[in-house]
Amino acid sequence: MDSVETALVKAGFKGDIDNSDQTLDFYSHDASMFELRPKLVVKPKDANDVEILVKFVNDHKHEVEGLNLTARSAGTDMSGAAINESIIVDFSKYFTTIEQVSDRAAQAQPGVLYRDFEPETLKHKALMPTFPASRDLASIGGMVNNNSGGEKSLEYGKTEDFVTELKFVFADGIERTVKPLSLDELHQKMSQTDFEGEVYKKLYELIENNYDKLKAAKPKVSKNSTGYNLWDVLDKDKGIFDLNKLIVGAQGTLGFVTDIHFRLVPTKAHSGLLILFLDNIDDLGEIIPKVLEAKPATFESFDDATMYLGLKFLPSFHKMLGWAGVLKLLLSFLPTAFDVNAWRGLPKLILMVEFNGDDEAEVRQRIHDLHRNLNQHRARYEINGFEEDPTEGKSAKFWLMRRYSFQLLRSKVKDKHTAPFIDDFVVPPAHLTEFLPQLQQIIKKYQLFATIAGHMGDGNFHVIPLMKLEDKKDRDKILPAMKEVNNLVLKYGGSLSGEHNDGLVRGPWLEAMYGKEIVNLFRQAKQIMDPDGIFNPHKKANADWDFSFSHIRDHF
Repeated sequence: MDSVETALVKAGFKGDIDNSDQTLDFYSHDASMFELRPKLVVKPKDANDVEILVKFVNDHKHEVEGLNLTARSAGTDMSGAAINESIIVDFSKYFTTIEQVSDRAAQAQPGVLYRDFEPETLKHKALMPTFPASRDLASIGGMVNNNSGGEKSLEYGKTEDFVTELKFVFADGIERTVKPLSLDELHQKMSQTDFEGEVYKKLYELIENNYDKLKAAKPKVSKNSTGYNLWDVLDKDKGIFDLNKLIVGAQGTLGFVTDIHFRLVPTKAHSGLLILFLDNIDDLGEIIPKVLEAKPATFESFDDATMYLGLKFLPSFHKMLGWAGVLKLLLSFLPTAFDVNAWRGLPKLILMVEFNGDDEAEVRQRIHDLHRNLNQHRARYEINGFEEDPTEGKSAKFWLMRRYSFQLLRSKVKDKHTAPFIDDFVVPPAHLTEFLPQLQQIIKKYQLFATIAGHMGDGNFHVIPLMKLEDKKDRDKILPAMKEVNNLVLKYGGSLSGEHNDGLVRGPWLEAMYGKEIVNLFRQAKQIMDPDGIFNPHKKANADWDFSFSHIRDHF
């Protein structure tokens, strides 16, 4: 793409441009099981550079075959949405400014890492609570584009609930502010004769003409990152039209986010954790409603395979905690390890129930009340102390296992590689007692070594098989195993993705989940926002399984 590089410089692009083999190899992968090798990687310095890129592609798309743009920040996407075969636009180098933070709101650029963002909000005793388990690796731009959730989503919801305003480069190459509009403001927008006016006018007509169908199509689960969120753009009761609801979770397929305004929530001074060790899942149907009735802040889970890996690779946490921290963590594990290994064996499932509050006595009481309420069930318990910093103290060992299980799998298990293709489904919690044994039968049928962790309170599970993807026998398991799991999820009225989104891996399944008519509305929305298809092709509603499957990695 030497001619493209030269032309971009002539057009005034000021950022970095790189087409070296080493760079292209690196950007061929994200955290998914797919590989797409780009032809060029660019790192824009500012919004003007992003505008130049989009205008350049518009001007030259008919001259250069397959010319398109895919946004990327931290590259932690597990669905294959941060890779392409043309131009990667990396926001992680220059779009890293945290512009302002207060106790109620923050403004920052998409390349900011969450691990840098959170300390600034905590200075104001505030939090943006929808961080994913990859909180130490993820960018806030990725959180917006995937509509991320996480361990606190049970209490607070998802990223879509915290984005109040965006700066966004539309397909015509112009950056504009996107914020909720009253119906009067919407009609003013629609009266404009430019591209923005056309977008608002056509989207309003699409949603208004299909309003009841879209509302009925919204998944009946507590969290969802599939499809395009058309059902929440127009709120007739409040008289609000909010294009942010469509952009959040669109995986950069509609345009590029260049600046983000978040609503923040106050932090809680105290937290406490009740741990349940289950030797089987027979009582889940009774345990889950009792836990949810207590209204915990967090209700998480992980399985025996995750616990085994955590114990086995505990020393690998030294880069994060230091050796002194690892030693402290190891000592804290000894009572638990002795109990679950020497006497009873590893539990099949570990449940983590966290309560937060400003009054320590109240939080303590809520934990003890739930503990008593669950005493009749065949479970072992560990009640952890109260910490202002949830990464410290007795609860640290469990949070590390839950949050870093995927990183352990990626880096520590030899000869096999993570294959996230059934990694993010949501099933209403009331069905989990029936659902989980059937899921385990499918995993056993295909002889998949997989860890199971998730957000029990939402019924959102992350199942990460380890496979030899270069081996045809393992590759041939992917589609039939995926079909069985996905059909089982849909049978129980679930969603195929609560947090990780569609990308290359779940996009081809949208029709099975929503039907042809609704997926056609998704595609019409994409066409309105991106009429020439220059943003992140082959993803979400335009994904095709033959294309996706042909780009599964075959070397590591």
